[in-house]
Amino acid sequence: MHAGRYAPSPSGDLHLGNLRTGMLAWLFARWSGREFLLRFEDLDAERTVEGAEAQQLEDLHAVGLTFDSQHGHSSIRQSERLSLYTRAIEQLTESGLTFECFCSRKDIREATRAPHATPGVYPGTCRNLSEAERAHRRAERPASLRLRADRDDDGAAPQVSAQDLLLGEITAGVDDFVLQRNDGAPAYNLAVVVDDHLTGVDQVVRADDLAASAPSQAYLRGLLYGTEAASEVVYAHVPLVLNADGRRLAKRDGAVTRSALREQGLKDEALREMLLDSLGLPAGTLAAALESFDPASLPREPWVFRPTDL
Repeated sequence: MHAGRYAPSPSGDLHLGNLRTGMLAWLFARWSGREFLLRFEDLDAERTVEGAEAQQLEDLHAVGLTFDSQHGHSSIRQSERLSLYTRAIEQLTESGLTFECFCSRKDIREATRAPHATPGVYPGTCRNLSEAERAHRRAERPASLRLRADRDDDGAAPQVSAQDLLLGEITAGVDDFVLQRNDGAPAYNLAVVVDDHLTGVDQVVRADDLAASAPSQAYLRGLLYGTEAASEVVYAHVPLVLNADGRRLAKRDGAVTRSALREQGLKDEALREMLLDSLGLPAGTLAAALESFDPASLPREPWVFRPTDL
C-alpha cells in the first residue's frame, strides 16, 4: 500500500496552520493516488487533552478531509502501539546500534559550548562509557537510549540526504539522537519511523519547521527496514502559517481555531475557501480543488494570517 498521512497531537484544538497543513497532506496524497491515513501522536500523556481527538476529527472533516481505514480502524493512536516501538529498539540494540545516555539537557548544552564542539550536535559524552561507568551513573540518573550513528574516524556524523518535492535535497549530519526517553517513552523520531513504515506511509507532508528531521528519520528507516524502504519515502515540507508579527501561528494569537472563528460568524465553507485561497486554489470543495492542484504552483513563502482581514 502507498499512503500519505496526517498526524496531529491531541493536545487541544487545531489552529489554522494545522488545518492548512492537513489540507495540503490530503491534496498531496489524493493527487498522487495514495490512501490517506490519520494518526494521533499521543505518546506525551501530560499534553494529551481529553476530548481533543474527537474535536480535531470534527474540525478536519469540516474543512473537507476524508481518511481511509486500515485493518478496520479509521485512525491509529501511538499510545496503543508501544510494543512495536519496543521491538524496534530491541532490534537496534541487538545490532549494537544503541547506547545508554545519562546526560541532562543542561549537560549537553554546556558540552556543546566547549571549544571545537559542533553546535547543536550531541557531543558523544556517553557513547563509549565502560560498563562500570554506566552502572555508576544508573544509580544517579535513569538513562535514555540513543542511536549509535556510524561516525567516521574523526567522529563526524554521517551526512544523509532526503528528497523533498518543495525544498529539493535536504542534507544534514545524523546525530546520536534519542530513541527512548529516560522515562521509558519512545522518542518522536523512532515512533514516526516505525508507524510510517508499518502503515505503508511513503509520503510525508508536514510543516517546514520539521524539515531538518527528515535525514535522521530516513537514516533510521534504512537501519530498521533497509535502504530501499528509506529511499522510497517522498517528503513535502510546506510553509508555515505566521501571525501578524511574523511568528509561527499559535492558539494564543486569538481567534485562530475553527471553533473560535465560528463564534465570530465564519462558516466552515468560508474557512475552507480562505485556506484554499491562501494556497492559490479555487473556492469550492477539496475534490474540486484537487483538479487544479499542482505542487509546483504552491506558494513557497509562509502565509501571514491576520484576524482583522476576516
